[in-house]
Amino acid sequence: MEVLDNKQIVFFRNKKLSFSGHESFQCRNLWLKKGYDFVKSGRSFNSEDAVVDLGVGKNMVSSIRYWMKSFGLLTLTEELTPLADRLLSDDGWDPYLEDEGTLWLLHYHLVTVARASTYDLLFNELRRDRIEFTKNNFLTSVKRKAEISRVSVNDSTVLSDFGVFVKMYIRSESQAKDREESFSGLLTELDLVRWGTRNKEEYYVIENTDRRDLPHDIVLYGILSSGQFEYSVNFNTLLTEPDQVGSVFALNATGLYAKLESIIADNADIVFSDQAGIRELSFKTKPDPFTVLAQYYGR
Repeated sequence: MEVLDNKQIVFFRNKKLSFSGHESFQCRNLWLKKGYDFVKSGRSFNSEDAVVDLGVGKNMVSSIRYWMKSFGLLTLTEELTPLADRLLSDDGWDPYLEDEGTLWLLHYHLVTVARASTYDLLFNELRRDRIEFTKNNFLTSVKRKAEISRVSVNDSTVLSDFGVFVKMYIRSESQAKDREESFSGLLTELDLVRWGTRNKEEYYVIENTDRRDLPHDIVLYGILSSGQFEYSVNFNTLLTEPDQVGSVFALNATGLYAKLESIIADNADIVFSDQAGIRELSFKTKPDPFTVLAQYYGR
């Protein structure tokens, strides 16, 4: 069995999977705008002045770069993506992430870009077997995949990455008392992950619900961004397949159906049919995903 370096890279579902790079920091609220402005000004994360320019420690510089890439805002060659410019420029859609729809959008990219592999594995795969899990359940799942791929992973690295996931989505008790806590994870407002304690062990739940706070425009963006269909897609595919909106947003069937109803009410060129037990979403013409976002932020 090949032993990789401490980046812990394995391959599964044709995605390169990594369990490190964030320096144990969850992404914080102002980091993405700070990172965007830094790169837009022509500066480099490798510069000796990056610590001063960003106003954070050296490890945090690396973490900001990691999260910019993980959210699909920075390419592997460290160029800003079109999404980054449209979202985070001073006159962009939501540079300071004040709209909850933006957090759903970032969550979608965090899962589907899959540079931060824990999020891909949890939302696309582990939840298929169990909506309730512990960190050891997750570790076992990762090690099973590593064995299939004939590589090894370091337990502590995987568990550390899981800890960052927890901080990204769940407020600590102290943070819950102060909702403006600057150290809160970026996606805690989404209420996607719940937790509890049983037999002195913490467990986590990502339950399929109707997600009433999830804007239907962001769902449509996710459907169009998947790129896995021409002009029609089956309802069950949207609900259950990896990287589709049902999996990424933890939607139940009722919730997805409601989102599709809102989508077709807004778009004359999109039709949902339910005949002979076959439910399908069809597009007369497919809108550009960024056009959908522009309409959402223009409302």
